[in-house]
Amino acid sequence: MGLTKQYLRYIPGPIFNVIASLKSNAVFVELRAQVGRYVAAGACENVIIWDSKTGEKINTLLGEKHCVTVLKTSPNNRQIAVGYEDGVVRLFDLNSGECLVTFSGHKSAVTCLSFDDEGMRLVSGAKDTNIIVWDTVSEAGLFRLSGHKGPITKCCFLESQNILVSSSIDTLVKFWDLDTQHCFKTLVGHRSEVWDMVVMKNDRYLVTGCGDSELRVWKLRFPDSEEDAEKQKATPKKSRTESGNDGEENDEEANEDEDDNSILQCTKIGTILRQGRDRVLSMMSDPSRTILACHGMDAIVELFRFHDEEEIQKIFSKRQRKFKKRNPESTEELTVALQDEVLRIQSVHASAKAKAIDVHVSTKGELRLLVLLRGNSFEIHVVDSKVSIKNDATKVGALSIPGHRTDVRALCFSSDKIALASASGESLKIWNRGSQNCIRTMACDYALAILFATGDRNVIVATKTGKLQIFDIAAGRLLEEIAAHEGEAWTVAMSPDLRGIASGGADKSVKFWQFELVVDRSVEKEEEDDDDVQMRGGKRMSLTHTKTLQLEEDVLCVRFSPDQRLIAVSLLDSTVKIFFVDTLKFFLSLYGHKFPVLCMDISYDSTTIITGGADRNIKIWGLDFGDCHRSIFAHEDSILGLQFVSKTHLFFSCGKDGKLKQWDADNFENITTLSGHHGQVWTLAVSEDGKYVSTAGHDRSIRLWERTQEPLVLEDERETQREAEADQALALGEDRVIPGIKAGEEASLPGRKTVETERAAERIMEAVEVHKEVSQQLAEYRDKLDAHQQSGRKDSEVPAAPQLHPLMVAYDTTDPDKYLLKVLRQVKSSEVEEALLVLPFHYVGSLLSLLDQLLEKGWETELVMRILLFLVRLHHGPLSNTPTLLPILNRLQGVARKRVDQVRDRIGFNLAGLQYLQRELEEREAVQLFADASDRVKQKRKLRRNKDKAKQRAILTL
Repeated sequence: MGLTKQYLRYIPGPIFNVIASLKSNAVFVELRAQVGRYVAAGACENVIIWDSKTGEKINTLLGEKHCVTVLKTSPNNRQIAVGYEDGVVRLFDLNSGECLVTFSGHKSAVTCLSFDDEGMRLVSGAKDTNIIVWDTVSEAGLFRLSGHKGPITKCCFLESQNILVSSSIDTLVKFWDLDTQHCFKTLVGHRSEVWDMVVMKNDRYLVTGCGDSELRVWKLRFPDSEEDAEKQKATPKKSRTESGNDGEENDEEANEDEDDNSILQCTKIGTILRQGRDRVLSMMSDPSRTILACHGMDAIVELFRFHDEEEIQKIFSKRQRKFKKRNPESTEELTVALQDEVLRIQSVHASAKAKAIDVHVSTKGELRLLVLLRGNSFEIHVVDSKVSIKNDATKVGALSIPGHRTDVRALCFSSDKIALASASGESLKIWNRGSQNCIRTMACDYALAILFATGDRNVIVATKTGKLQIFDIAAGRLLEEIAAHEGEAWTVAMSPDLRGIASGGADKSVKFWQFELVVDRSVEKEEEDDDDVQMRGGKRMSLTHTKTLQLEEDVLCVRFSPDQRLIAVSLLDSTVKIFFVDTLKFFLSLYGHKFPVLCMDISYDSTTIITGGADRNIKIWGLDFGDCHRSIFAHEDSILGLQFVSKTHLFFSCGKDGKLKQWDADNFENITTLSGHHGQVWTLAVSEDGKYVSTAGHDRSIRLWERTQEPLVLEDERETQREAEADQALALGEDRVIPGIKAGEEASLPGRKTVETERAAERIMEAVEVHKEVSQQLAEYRDKLDAHQQSGRKDSEVPAAPQLHPLMVAYDTTDPDKYLLKVLRQVKSSEVEEALLVLPFHYVGSLLSLLDQLLEKGWETELVMRILLFLVRLHHGPLSNTPTLLPILNRLQGVARKRVDQVRDRIGFNLAGLQYLQRELEEREAVQLFADASDRVKQKRKLRRNKDKAKQRAILTL
């Protein structure tokens, strides 16, 4: 048997440099009984909870593979719903950080999430144009709503009615009756995409934001309620537009209330002109739905406050008195205008363009505004919501240090692999590799390449302006700027003797520099002795230009051979030229790439050079004669980084396809592919001993990959890749046909076919087969045992009990019914229906008979009834036409009714007992405990209705 080469596996490590991803929003969360201090923000596939005062990470909610797209906290501030790019919604506990439930229903990225007032239901909208309502208590989907023709931008529940409002890019706003699960009203008056909407002030107003600079305000009325009928008689007709509106709106937009038979009437009462001239990006309201915050593509966040009826009447009466005082002879009657109902509070100017916002109002009226910036940071501003526009906002918190403002373009490990340097378009940061904390932040020009100088005390940065910038890490300052090249300085390389560097740029030259120590004039001190001034200064590192290699094309990359004999230079003409270092004489020219070589590296023994370019190929060359050993189609896009692992012929490559790959230059094969970045990977760095690999990508993240001692077998790796591709193809498969549901209906099943649901269906089918097999063996054993007992022969051998099935041993049970119940219980609640959809019909009949046995024993009645009802509803036609199943269905009908009545009686008894204990405690302590939130809401609404009726009667009397 021949020797086999052993590889060690690299696993994903920490992720840092991301404060908040561009694809996600940020929200306030309540932790440690404080609101307005802690912020949750999506960071690639994770959610990070930040302390805005200290800038520390409080907790990290771990995701899987796909990027976070939207966040929403529950009304009780105990859970947070997270939507992902693959259409999955997860519910996390904020205190423990554990994932409570996973909902899989959408086929594309989730765009919006919203809870109802009690937090019992969650609605999600996605780019697949579907809306799904989830039950967070039973951890299952209720139904899917289809009707929009474009991605969903916002969904929200109404407080007073069982109605859902949704908006989409298709310019429509739809109202859904959740009792009947259909759309009963559509607003078609918007001329452009509806990017966001907010329901304000106890379901009285609907504010929509479109592709222009206006906010459209709609008045919602419910004719069925007596309160609204009396209001409509008493309240004067509202004016349609705010002052300054030109009135050129569509007739459909202004007359949305013509359908008097609808359960809801929606009338446009005006528009609010924003300061920004571009489209609305997002809008947000506080939990009381009184304060409205909105922003566009700029850095301005505008705040508005919606008045209640009492304030509206005061403002309107004051305006009416002023009008009559100025025009005493006028008989014109004023109407309540939009400016009487909405007050513009303040415009907050952020330090950069805003991406998302969140609002929290304290009991003292202090408004805290969270502004997530596009530059990988966020700010918190405080505004007094009780005063007008004259008040100034105060910036009380910001978080920007733990991340770059722009993409990281260069990475480099220190020689002791303790520190990691990263450079972007505006700053240079030094990170502690172990703790991932930012040690130093220094402003720099747009960086293209970076390296640690000898001794790891200084960092040299090659910039887009052609300068070489030298930084002192300990002091955290720029020591010197050297104008090295007339164009961009694309690359720098350390010489093997550690005494100098070489730089290449767009001025078609390679320049060689030598390290030297010079007097640091910036730390000079003056000492006066009579009339003389003596100058004393410290020493610092600098660079001295020694020689220049002039070439015909722009230089893109430069690398020394470790034996310091050769230097390789890649040019813009897609060639790589190799020169002798000492004489700068030409040695070899490597032809073969169709596009320019963007990166390259030379092995430790100076025998092999690897090159990667924009043609997506990696070429392995010999340095002896310049022959191409192998050309590999490596990535699906341009290759941006290549580096050998020290003392080996293994190397890593990264590219614009977002993948990091490990290769063997001797066997010319791909060892493993590491996926993690959500976008292009700009650069990579390998530590001196090869234990760590760091990558930086367009998703603003810096990722560490760590080598383990686990061996990696290539055949197993290939099999894992094939399984992953098969799972991905399954997830992207075509829509299936569901019995009993017609295509094109508004309401349908909420689930989605995934790999997990297929595996759950396979486990159920396997459990049915095992149950059938074990039950048959037990029946045969009992028959043999009865025959033995009836024979009465003592000398005959007692039949041996059948051997227990291995799966039942794994589930630690000897009863086949308990084994089946454990398998059913292990299926996730949100995936039960989808798993049952996959079952073949002959398994459905077998499962029904087994469910009959479980109901007879009274085990897990709720779960068994849920499965039973779904199967009967789904396969009603075939079941009713199968004579062998009719007796089972008839028996199930009686047993199911009996068990459900027992469960209902038990719940009623427990509820009565709890109510009795509540009354006893209230009488004993003389306080009201466990007050129902719905009762408090009803009581407040009743008091508000009584006040409104009294005011209306007074107005009519006047």
